Amino acid sequence: MKKIPIAISSCLLGNEVRYDGGHKQSKYCLNTLSDWFDYKPICPEMGIGMPSPRPPIHLVEKGDSIRVVQVDDHDVDVTEELKGFARKRIPELDRISGYIVIRNSPSCGMERVKVYHENGNPAGKSTRGVYIGEIMKQRPELPVEEEGRLQDPKLRENFITRVFAYEDFQENVKANPTIDKLVKFHSRYKYLVMAHCYEDYKELGRLVANQDGLATAEIIDKYELGLMTSLKKIANPKSHSNVLYHIMGYLKDSLTSEAKQELVNVIEQYRKGMVTLIAPVTLINHYIKQFGNDYIASQAYLDPHPIELGLRNYI
Repeated sequence: MKKIPIAISSCLLGNEVRYDGGHKQSKYCLNTLSDWFDYKPICPEMGIGMPSPRPPIHLVEKGDSIRVVQVDDHDVDVTEELKGFARKRIPELDRISGYIVIRNSPSCGMERVKVYHENGNPAGKSTRGVYIGEIMKQRPELPVEEEGRLQDPKLRENFITRVFAYEDFQENVKANPTIDKLVKFHSRYKYLVMAHCYEDYKELGRLVANQDGLATAEIIDKYELGLMTSLKKIANPKSHSNVLYHIMGYLKDSLTSEAKQELVNVIEQYRKGMVTLIAPVTLINHYIKQFGNDYIASQAYLDPHPIELGLRNYI
C-alpha cells in the first residue's frame, strides 16, 4: 500500500538537530511505523535559523503570556518566530494525516511541558510547546501524538487508528468531496465511531442526513472535525463490546446456536479483561468470511489498521 504522509520531529529520526547536538531516535518510529508512514521531518528550531548545538530554551511565564526564551538569557525570545514558522508550514502540511512529536520540548511538546518563572523556578504549571500549539490550533482535526506516549498500548492504538481513518477520509472524501462519497465513508466508519463515543455516532449520522440543509462543503468540514474529535476519545471494553454485539446481530441468522454462544463467550471474556480485543474481532472476521455479509465486512471497525502492527493484541 502507499505510505501515509506523516510529519515528525526531526530528532526522532536520528537527525542531530537538538540543542546539545544530539538526537532522540525512536526505534518504534524507525523500525515499525516506517513500513506504513512516509515521514516528513521538521525541526522548528532549525527552521527559524537556530544552530545545533545551541543554548537551550524553555517556557517562561511573563505576565499573562507564555514565552519561549533562552535559559541563560531571557532577552533572546523566539516565541513569535516559532509561531510564524508554524503558520508558514501549515500549507505545506495540508496533505499529512498525522504528526509525531518529541515530548517535553518547548517548541514541540504536545502536553505537560514545564513552565518556569523568570527567576528560573518552576511555575507549577505546564502547557504544550509553542510551535505544535500553533499547528494544533490551525489544524484541530489533525492526529498529533508524542513519541513517548506511543509506548502506551491504548494511546498507540488510538493514534494509529486516527491516522489511518484520516488518510482514508482525505483520499476518499476530501480529495473530491461529494455527499455520496461522505455517505459511503460514514457507512463504513459508523461502528468505529460508535466504539469511541455513542453520542458522536448519532450526531455524525444526523449531520450526514443533512436535515438542516447545509451546503456540501460545510457538511464535510463539520464531519471531518467531528470524526477526528470523536476518534480521539479512547474506546473502552464496554463500548467495544457494545459494537461487537451490534455486529454479531448481522450474523445471528447464519450462525448455529453453538457458534453464537462461542462468540458471546469470547466477547464477554474480552469485556471482563480475560482476553484482548483481537480475540472477538478475529472470531467475527472468521464468521464473516464463512457466511458472508458485505455490509459488515466493509466496516472499518474490523480492520482499522494493518494487522501486522498487532495493535489489538494489547488492548
